[in-house]
Amino acid sequence: MLNIKKLWKNGKTNENLDARIESVKRQKMPKHIAIIMDGNGRWAKKRSLPRVAGHHEGMKVVRKITRLANHLGVGALTLYAFSTENWKRPKLEVEFLMKLPEEFLGTFLPELIEENVRVTMVGHKEHLPKHTLAAIEKAMEATKHNTGLVLNFALNYGSRAEIIEAVRDVLIDVKSGIMDPNDINESSFAQYLMTSDLEDPDLLIRTSGEIRLSNFMLWQLAYSEFWFTDVLWPDFDEEHLIQAVEVFQNRSRRYGGINSEES
Repeated sequence: MLNIKKLWKNGKTNENLDARIESVKRQKMPKHIAIIMDGNGRWAKKRSLPRVAGHHEGMKVVRKITRLANHLGVGALTLYAFSTENWKRPKLEVEFLMKLPEEFLGTFLPELIEENVRVTMVGHKEHLPKHTLAAIEKAMEATKHNTGLVLNFALNYGSRAEIIEAVRDVLIDVKSGIMDPNDINESSFAQYLMTSDLEDPDLLIRTSGEIRLSNFMLWQLAYSEFWFTDVLWPDFDEEHLIQAVEVFQNRSRRYGGINSEES
């Protein structure tokens, strides 16, 4: 099991935060947390640094948050790492972003293996550079038998494209007789999505003050709890994740119904 002291750079834990961590662990934990990691560029600009410096700093945060999510017993952590729309960014920035998975997994993979974390990915692999895809596939292969936290990267991912592709696949199966049109429902359709092996997120976190989904998991987030923060992703830390989980645990999830006390 992960040593909690590894979560902090100085090897020392904040006693108040320790207590909050233990408290949330005793309550219902979100099985799947999805995060839109936003604000890397603005973080860099505030410090008169190139945008890529913000992306590099954000990569360090991924490591910290993965460690804590694993320690908390979260089942899956999906990180929106690169959208289908992000190809519109400057070429040098895109090239840098495509190198980050290699650097991140090159240094963090041994720990992921040791801590029983399984790496997965959703998105269109065929458009990724070979070196990026090779790093992801190496991590997926090395961790495929792990049974702990699923660290799921949404890389070259766009939800509208995902849904359209799923609809096409359903139509193909209907036409070929594999599926009866009368059997199409929410559950069966979800099996055609890239996240078919994952439960829908219980909690969505978005950083940097933006309040939109940006083409992220439009189907899967239908009944998720949303938590938005003005904190830029490179400044997001363990305490912010605990705060989000605390808010989640204090919300009433009714899925369109009502609580018994409201009836």
